[in-house]
Amino acid sequence: MPTFKQLSSRDISTTKSFLNQLVDVIQEDISGSTTRKKYQVYVTGGVGPGVTSSLFQTIFDQDFTLQTANSVLDLTVGLFSGSSAVTGSSTGVDSAGKVLFPSTSMMMREKVSNYRQFAQLLLGDANSTFYSPFSNYVAATSATDDRAATDVIDEALFITFKRLFARDKIKRETFAMKFYRSASHAYEELTRDTDVGTGTRKPNLFQTSESGSAIFTDVGSSLNLEMSYGGNVGNIVNSENTLENVGLMFYDQGIAIMNLNKVISGSEAVSGTVSALNNSLIGGSRGRMVIGGGNGANPNARFIPDFMVSASIDNIVDHFASCRFSSGSNTAMTFQNLTNINSTLIFCRATADEFNYSSNPTYTDSDNKIRVIETGQEATQKAFSFITTVGLYDAKDNLLAVAKLSRPIEKNDEKDLTIRVRLDF
Repeated sequence: MPTFKQLSSRDISTTKSFLNQLVDVIQEDISGSTTRKKYQVYVTGGVGPGVTSSLFQTIFDQDFTLQTANSVLDLTVGLFSGSSAVTGSSTGVDSAGKVLFPSTSMMMREKVSNYRQFAQLLLGDANSTFYSPFSNYVAATSATDDRAATDVIDEALFITFKRLFARDKIKRETFAMKFYRSASHAYEELTRDTDVGTGTRKPNLFQTSESGSAIFTDVGSSLNLEMSYGGNVGNIVNSENTLENVGLMFYDQGIAIMNLNKVISGSEAVSGTVSALNNSLIGGSRGRMVIGGGNGANPNARFIPDFMVSASIDNIVDHFASCRFSSGSNTAMTFQNLTNINSTLIFCRATADEFNYSSNPTYTDSDNKIRVIETGQEATQKAFSFITTVGLYDAKDNLLAVAKLSRPIEKNDEKDLTIRVRLDF
């Protein structure tokens, strides 16, 4: 049975603390077909069977068909509407103001729309451009700055971490990502000779790269605290050369933006088949197109701009996820999140002459004598109790919260006791 005491304002205080959690995303989760979910919400018409594609793909921490799977992040790409990849491939504008593109391109308006959505969310203006370093965005929006043009992010890889893992924000200077900058250089041997280069080079679109890796990190971002419309922002740099800015991290939103022109060898030759509006049989199926490799629609194709223009979003994300992060059990991305914890501290004080008795009926016997005092020893023994629980009530005596002690605490007239109850929210 409880014993009551009124709390005063001096017994209640509020405080704020922070909790950090380390998050690791392994390579296999990003590259695996069972942990990377496609949605295929985009469908074309026209020639051939048409093309279906996602607008983004979601990475899970295990097989996404399992109920216990947690979504970790989303991957997608975007193109700046003023980039040379967009303006160079456009065939004009129709009467409704819609930008037109040739049939050899794929999902150009969707790629531009992706970029605009992130610009609206993070910069406050869908027509704005991302720059790395971010200071060049500030310079470009305030005055003419020729230097800023070299750091514009025209082709972007967007990495959006889920709230379950990013929590309230990502902690500065904890983000790192291992990424392969070069595509695969594997060869198919045409003879018995084992020397590399004696055969033909394999299509590198879906061959995992194991060379040219780099670590991209936001190290040094604490030395230059910058703010955007979307909150705190920091520069992502090459760990081997911190003067090389390759992207942006928006900490409050949990979004990393990588400049594809800088994190990959964009001028490197690309070869393989991609989805296309095509009714011809390519590799035994329709709706495909060959790019690069000395043949096909564009025999001299490069990753930028040709692959970014000709491939669907699924093709592009498939390449980066399955080829550029590798497929082992090592860490592909890591960061620490930050959770804000607001706490109310309630100090339940029991002075020497308080709570030494219990209102529990079993505390006294049938003769109404206190059981903890032996018969005939009333003059030498004093009552005591064991505190096990603290209940918090409102003004109308409604129980609001219960705090259990890890072990009973003896209370007698020689002890002045204070129990601290912490409510986190």
